[in-house]
Amino acid sequence: MIRHTVLNIFEKVWPNIILSMVILISMRLYSLCKFKKEVIIYQELLHLLFVIYTLCLFYVVTFEDVSFNNSNLIIFKEMFRYDFGSRLFFKNVIGNVCLFIPYGFFTSYYLKLNKIAPTLVLSFLVSVTIEIIQSLIGRVLDIDDIILNVIGGTLGFYIYILLGKINAHLSPLLKKPLIYNIIVVCLLVLLIAYLIGLGV
Repeated sequence: MIRHTVLNIFEKVWPNIILSMVILISMRLYSLCKFKKEVIIYQELLHLLFVIYTLCLFYVVTFEDVSFNNSNLIIFKEMFRYDFGSRLFFKNVIGNVCLFIPYGFFTSYYLKLNKIAPTLVLSFLVSVTIEIIQSLIGRVLDIDDIILNVIGGTLGFYIYILLGKINAHLSPLLKKPLIYNIIVVCLLVLLIAYLIGLGV
């Protein structure tokens, strides 16, 4: 189900993704050549993934119709209306958590955070903004979505912290950019293969 949802989103946003990638990659390559900077593939891929994530988030927030009711300002009302493990539970509860895991991770990565508070504040701010925008464009404002988004952002922060702790215990050889490049490229290939049904 997750693969189907992700593919459905990509089906709608791929033109924006391609155009954004061409613009960003061409500008980045020119900048790297002009200033003779070292190319660190895993960092460049993370930048691109952040752009792709932002475009997908924009699509989900403004176009993907997941509304079933009027605005909800009662905490946990919508969260508990779905049967645990049902399709709607995964789409609306788990989906809202997963939607903000990358945001929590990227925020922590770019700002080099080591405390949860900034991630909570930023996740809350962006989620509230999303809900207000949705209410203004005819979608549903749901306080439960804000709670779930903040939980997702928190999980993203802890994934960043966990990866940092793992990195701290690696040998100097495994900390080389080349090793990171290989790992990230392999993970990306596996993810793409999974999403198009050729691999995992």
